[in-house]
Amino acid sequence: MERENDSLVVSEEGRTRNYSGRGQFEEPAPQSATAVQWPHFLAGQHAKPVRVLLVAPDPSIQRVIAQELLDDRRIQLEAQANTLREGRRLLMRLEFEVLMVDVCLVDGSGFELIEEAKKHRSTPEVIAISARLDEAQALHAFDLGASGYLVQTAWLQSYAQAVLHVVNGGAAVTPTLARRLLAHLNHSRANGNPVRPPTGRATLTERELEVLQLIALGNVGAAIAKQLRISPQTVNVHIKSIYRKLQVHTRAQAVTCATNKGLL
Repeated sequence: MERENDSLVVSEEGRTRNYSGRGQFEEPAPQSATAVQWPHFLAGQHAKPVRVLLVAPDPSIQRVIAQELLDDRRIQLEAQANTLREGRRLLMRLEFEVLMVDVCLVDGSGFELIEEAKKHRSTPEVIAISARLDEAQALHAFDLGASGYLVQTAWLQSYAQAVLHVVNGGAAVTPTLARRLLAHLNHSRANGNPVRPPTGRATLTERELEVLQLIALGNVGAAIAKQLRISPQTVNVHIKSIYRKLQVHTRAQAVTCATNKGLL
């Protein structure tokens, strides 16, 4: 990542993407006196901006989102964290209107923070963030009370606009993901079936899948911890969660069950 002309530039697999802070593909704010003013009855006034707590493990992604939020005077970035533990600490200490959290944190699942946030005294809105376009994860986040789900690599979206949407009673979903969810809805209705999350990866988080894949390759706790750069204790937490979700009692059973479900 580098900065050019007050913009953040992120290189991804040989491609260069420029984030100007106004939102991806968002037009520059009008400069004339006739520019449309933000309605006074909506949350996000300059005198009382929307307070946001951002929890994301990737420093580059965190900087990109943070810059866009800071560039909008209707939003106040209250605090940032990159782990579940730090997020919980901020959750207990701060008042805020919107939580933006990555579903895959280095020391646990962002879904845990979503659940805890919905019990917070300030009853914040929640926007889940993910590196993957995953319908199952999105539906799980919505089930837990999230009002938005944004895929980090998507172009046609704005983090700042997403915050303003959810805090004013709307929803914020990456357009491509919304199209997929609509396709699932239409397919279910056409077949007379209730809408259910897609099978397969719906049961495990990204980190749990990584741990399970390493288990399937014959790795033990210490080796898994080293490869994923987490503590052995965190590995054990993930393994216990895998056992509970798959309803198994051994690593061999977990691998067999995951293989049958198409997870491996």
